[in-house]
Amino acid sequence: MATQIAVPDLGVEQAEIIELLVPAGATVKKDQPIAVLESDKASLELPASEDGVLVSWAVKVGQTVKAGDALLVLDAAGAAAAAPAAVASAPAAVAEPVAAVVAAVAAPAPATSAATTSQAIAVPDLGVEQAEIIELLVAAGATVKKDQPIAVLESDKASLELPATEDGVLVSWAVKVGQAVKAGDALLVLQTAAAGAAAPVVSAAPATAPVAAAPAALAAAPAAVVATASAAVPAASGAPCHAGPAVRRLARELGVDLPQVPGSGPKGRIVKDDLHAWVKQRLAQPVAAPAAAAGGGLNLDLPPEPDYSKWGVIELKPRSRIQRKSAENLARSALIVPQVTQFDLADITELEAFRISLRDSFKKDGLSLTMTVLVAKAVAYLLREMPVFNSSLSRDGENLVVKDYVNLGIAVDTPNGLLVPVLHNADRMSLSEMARKLGELSEQARTGKLPPAAMQGATFSISSLGGIGGTAFTPLVNWPEVGILGLSRASQQPVWDGKGFVPRLMLPLSLSYDHRVIDGAIAARFTSRLAVLLADIRRLLV
Repeated sequence: MATQIAVPDLGVEQAEIIELLVPAGATVKKDQPIAVLESDKASLELPASEDGVLVSWAVKVGQTVKAGDALLVLDAAGAAAAAPAAVASAPAAVAEPVAAVVAAVAAPAPATSAATTSQAIAVPDLGVEQAEIIELLVAAGATVKKDQPIAVLESDKASLELPATEDGVLVSWAVKVGQAVKAGDALLVLQTAAAGAAAPVVSAAPATAPVAAAPAALAAAPAAVVATASAAVPAASGAPCHAGPAVRRLARELGVDLPQVPGSGPKGRIVKDDLHAWVKQRLAQPVAAPAAAAGGGLNLDLPPEPDYSKWGVIELKPRSRIQRKSAENLARSALIVPQVTQFDLADITELEAFRISLRDSFKKDGLSLTMTVLVAKAVAYLLREMPVFNSSLSRDGENLVVKDYVNLGIAVDTPNGLLVPVLHNADRMSLSEMARKLGELSEQARTGKLPPAAMQGATFSISSLGGIGGTAFTPLVNWPEVGILGLSRASQQPVWDGKGFVPRLMLPLSLSYDHRVIDGAIAARFTSRLAVLLADIRRLLV
């Protein structure tokens, strides 16, 4: 029968899969080398644990694994060999060996009148490069229904629930909590009812019929399992980084990113001469301009942390993946973007009265008309008037990428950290459409159900702290955008109207912008023009 094989104890904490020596569907012998793993100290060959057919791999070249991780599904040769004898001695029991060969797990599901099939399920397209498994909602062996949430994944920007693709029994997981996965990685083995199952026909036929039909069914079953599992787990794409421990150690000493180095050894393996040649070539190149490094990562040489416990009791509270990645992105933006913040005030006395007049009619439709929605409507209009704020600076600094679409990112405070859902084509939305869409996205963000695609493609962002307080703040530009508008709490202030001071509701505006793209005068015109639009929202119609 087919069983899932885990990575054995490697003698090290973890190792990288650098080569798979046997393709899915091939027959292997016990102790035959089937994969090559490499740790920081040595390379080692992984042998087959027993004879059988290698149904499918649960790993890919380049993946880092540790003891206990799912490795492969193996169909033991003994199960298929014993089946004909069982058929000859007990014709009525033919259905059992057939089901045993078809099943892709060690523990078969309870016998039923309908045949079942096991298939390897891969991670679907997540809309992001990779995500971390933070919770497995269903235990192995449990029955699941289609669209039932079975796992919770967390990417750099959001948490999302992964639903079951169909009804069945979740035989085994190929992942663990804390593991990073991407589209195409092995996720689980699911046992489902086979369409047009042959099992009932066998049991209903005369005693001689099953004996004749069994060998053909047994021969076809392993092939079907192999085909299903192989299709579910795509072959690895992209060349791996092959290098020995000594080369990796030298690369760390020289500060070289190994995947950038072309290898001249067998199968593209990187040797020391490749490292020396690459370093020599880089040293001969002219120093890159600052603009060319605009998308680079952080490399801060911080001093050692002090021992905080010397001064009292401390507690370490792990941060969520969203919080960690948000901090990394914000720090990168702060280093890359030379930003300036322009402050201004907008008179929203009439706008607030307009909002209150529409509030009840919006509530009847289940919508909430907030000041943020009204400001977003005005900003979407203004970005068409001043497209430089709806652009990005190319990586080499030579061109300005001006977008012919307006996608507004709206920052939302959630229990897991700050998320920024995007109103795509905001300039084409009516006020009610914008209120409905922002309400839906905000609710999804707070409940951890915001899809990654809903946070991509923003051309300009808005961050509102009006519901919390404050008079002004300096929001950080989210690269590659060039501007972000901050909204603080509106307050009644005395304003001179030429004859005397009158109370007006004033909204503080904080516009942060990339000074490489936008000059101070243009930024001042933006906030001034926005203040005019907010003072009389009817100007959006002319």
